[in-house]
Amino acid sequence: MAEQVKYDESSIRSLDWKEHIRLRPGMYIGKLGDGSAADDGIYVLVKEIMDNSIDEHTMGFGKAIDIKITEHRVEVRDYGRGIPLGKVVDCVSKINTGGKYDSGAFQKSVGLNGVGTKAVNALSSYFKVQSFRDGKSKWVEFRKGDITTESGEEETNQRNGTLMTFEPDNTIFKNYHYIPQFLDNMIWNYCYLNAGLVVNFNGQKFISQNGLLDLLRNKTDEDAIRYPIIHLKGSDIEIALTHGNQYGEEYYSFVNGQYTTQGGTHLVAFRQSLVDTVRDHFSKDYAVEDVRASIIAAVSVRVQEPVFESQTKTKLGSNNISPDPNSPTVRTFVNDFLKAKLDNYLHMNPAVKEALKKRIEQSERERKELAGIKKLANERAKKASLHNKKLRDCRNHLTDVKAEDRYETTLFITEGDSASGSITKSRNVQTQAVFSLRGKPLNCFGLTKKVVYENEEFNLLQHALDIEEGLDNLRFNRIVIATDADVDGMHIRLLMLTFFLQFFPDLVRNGHVYILQTPLFRIRNPRNHKETIYSYSEDERQKALKKLGGLKKVEITRFKGLGEISPEEFGKFIGENIRLEPVILEKEATIPKLLTYYMGKNTPERQRFIIDNLRVEKDVIEEATVAA
Repeated sequence: MAEQVKYDESSIRSLDWKEHIRLRPGMYIGKLGDGSAADDGIYVLVKEIMDNSIDEHTMGFGKAIDIKITEHRVEVRDYGRGIPLGKVVDCVSKINTGGKYDSGAFQKSVGLNGVGTKAVNALSSYFKVQSFRDGKSKWVEFRKGDITTESGEEETNQRNGTLMTFEPDNTIFKNYHYIPQFLDNMIWNYCYLNAGLVVNFNGQKFISQNGLLDLLRNKTDEDAIRYPIIHLKGSDIEIALTHGNQYGEEYYSFVNGQYTTQGGTHLVAFRQSLVDTVRDHFSKDYAVEDVRASIIAAVSVRVQEPVFESQTKTKLGSNNISPDPNSPTVRTFVNDFLKAKLDNYLHMNPAVKEALKKRIEQSERERKELAGIKKLANERAKKASLHNKKLRDCRNHLTDVKAEDRYETTLFITEGDSASGSITKSRNVQTQAVFSLRGKPLNCFGLTKKVVYENEEFNLLQHALDIEEGLDNLRFNRIVIATDADVDGMHIRLLMLTFFLQFFPDLVRNGHVYILQTPLFRIRNPRNHKETIYSYSEDERQKALKKLGGLKKVEITRFKGLGEISPEEFGKFIGENIRLEPVILEKEATIPKLLTYYMGKNTPERQRFIIDNLRVEKDVIEEATVAA
């Protein structure tokens, strides 16, 4: 008989606010991560503090924000009104305490539930808040949510505002690091949504004067768009849009200055309203996919008391633009604005109107040309027994699990039987899958999407990811290119990145594509293999040798390929301590220019780049015993 579990009054436990946050951090900041993804927890912590400063600016207080981020410390100083001195402690350590419940003070704020700053406090090994208000100042220091030091009211000559400093707790955020590009993108988004705001970040000045128009200008290449960016502004709504030559749809959506990476009701409304407006304007029933193909758009709305689908505020759930039940729905609000403004714009700009029509009709022709090929390709994919031949799938499919579990799903793309075998045997079968390439994939630079269906390997990969109709059904949150760290491996990486950037650029833009980093060296005590250090670079190898410097001899192994690493050992590199390098599009890099530079004809510029960055690596003694 199974042992009975005791259940009485002693089984009931109440957690205080900080205990609950630390026990269930995912409820408050989403996934934890190590900083290799833009939505990892350490960036959410920065965002939560920034949101408060942005809300002050939005209400008309403070034209600048100063941010300093070092390896593990974040400082954010705004010049708003400053927290009332008598409430400094409460505002950062008492749940449901804040100044945003009175909608008269913060009409269209992002954070209304009084949790964000408290979550940062509870999840930080060091947290300090200091308020400057009318010649007086007060500061409080915390550790993991507990007060350690508190000042009384002090005289100050500092301008009004608030300074918050924190260090994420490394027992929760393990081996974390900030990636500058992710921070830059976050700050630029704040500036685009708050034209005229100055953000000083680590000595660099960020400012946008034209809002979403600047955003699209910085995200596109003037030579790669089909007509000048359309920029429409109204009360509580702003839209910028154009069409390019790329495949897929590219959207940037915002609510109350918050980047909603997963969209929501406002983006759904825009996508449908765009189709309806275009159909009505041209009096033609264009297919939805033809109108939206290759679109690049940014949408921002301001909603009173928004409802988000999670604490991290990445998807808007509000149906109405205010709590008033008689207020218009978000869809009606967006639709009425777009129908009036866009229709009027097209009437007044006949050249743009004609370019838009030509782009839609081009998409229509391409779709019809692909129809027959797609049908045959889908039939071939079924016959290929996808899930047995190329894809060693995981059990934790996105369609079968809770939303929070989707973060953990990974597909490794690798080449060669030995490497695929090692990863397959050492992976977590619940969350990790393996797709095996057969040799080097085709260089698809400059080819049309027809090749995705005609090339068996690309077609099967497309089906494995389930991205034929966009990213809504993407089956794996992380797509990891796992190749040898040699010339052939680098070439395969380039070919796979070319495939994704050419045909499915949203995978890269939305942070789904990574490069697996595996160790180059294993340094260990030949008499005690528990004393083993794995090094991912020559610099790390030298540090490992110094660390084991007390030994007379050490054993150094140089891994030349993934297939040389045993499955047992491989498990150490794709588990909790996995090192992933995210594929990031630099702000200045547009996809057409990037692909032309790396995969186009052998230009003098690329030759010079290769020569300047050439590294001659000397082979390190392999499987040898050397003096430390």
